Amino acid sequence: MDFIPVSEPLFGQEEEDLVVDCVRTGWISSEGKYVQELEELCAKYSDVKEGIAVCNGTAALAVAVEALNLPKGSEVILPSFTIISCVLAIIEAGLKPVLVDADPETWCMDTDQVEKKITKNTSAIMAVHIYGHPVDMDPLFDMAKKHDLKIIEDLAEAHGTTYKGIKCGALSDIAIISFYANKLITTGEGGMILTNHKEYADRARSLRNLAFKPEKRFLHTEIGHNYRLSNIQAAIGVAQIRKIEKFIERKIEMARMYNEGLKDLPLQLPVKKDYARNIYWMYALTINDEVGIDAVELAKRMHAKNVQTRPFFIGLHEQPVLHDLGLFINESYPVTERISKQGLYLPSGQAITNDQINHIVKSMIEVFSEF
Repeated sequence: MDFIPVSEPLFGQEEEDLVVDCVRTGWISSEGKYVQELEELCAKYSDVKEGIAVCNGTAALAVAVEALNLPKGSEVILPSFTIISCVLAIIEAGLKPVLVDADPETWCMDTDQVEKKITKNTSAIMAVHIYGHPVDMDPLFDMAKKHDLKIIEDLAEAHGTTYKGIKCGALSDIAIISFYANKLITTGEGGMILTNHKEYADRARSLRNLAFKPEKRFLHTEIGHNYRLSNIQAAIGVAQIRKIEKFIERKIEMARMYNEGLKDLPLQLPVKKDYARNIYWMYALTINDEVGIDAVELAKRMHAKNVQTRPFFIGLHEQPVLHDLGLFINESYPVTERISKQGLYLPSGQAITNDQINHIVKSMIEVFSEF
């Protein structure tokens, strides 16, 4: 079996046709028609009023947090188990990040810990949906109402996920999507901000575009960013989002095959809570402690069988660069620490074949037979 990458996107004739059309029109920058169409399609799919396209998911987070205009120095609660982009958006907006641990079953933020971290200085909660499964949002809604907090959703890994039948992205004050190459739909690099609030949408559009003022373009009253998405990228995205439900169905089928093949191994496989539509963005798992190996060792052995894997996040509280900023020193989040060592995900891209999945399952069984 040839080498199987952890994620490979799937493109067809429609993506090619729209990109060619984009090039032929000459509208290749952020002013072309496909940017607006992608914004409209993403907003409609997620059941929100506004979509604002940007150049990547990290930029989307930065603009989303900044668009809320939270009090400088106030606190935003987020999980330690997430990508560093989340905390960067908070720091760059002049806010203070406050961490909670992960839920041991879903690996999303442990909502039971959030209330304990709320202070008079808390202004928002960042809910990060992990590996296709949503955060348990109802407790966060109750806290937000009680303490007058904003909720920011990061659905970079959960585009199409639902919570109690409601699309993730429509649950919060503002939300973001990523269109990175391994995401459910991709533009290579790209992102989207979603909101039902026109005030936040207008501010986000300004911030992504160097804060140009419509009435006097080169007069600036605040600092903005050049975070625009190109029309060529958006053309790919338009073709991709038209197939999003098909892509989700394939993800769920991949998960079914992996679940069936790996069920007898000493692993914690992905869960699906009753409130959730898990889209299984990536097929993630953790190794039971009694096995005696960690994810690094499993990754090496799978690589020897031509299977690429990807490790789980290292917790934000264990990041040296954040310690250098005086953040999270001597903090400990045991669930995050454990799954960071014991977790990885298997190849799950749209281009994977059933034969490849069967090879991966067989390889996993062979590896674990050695212990």
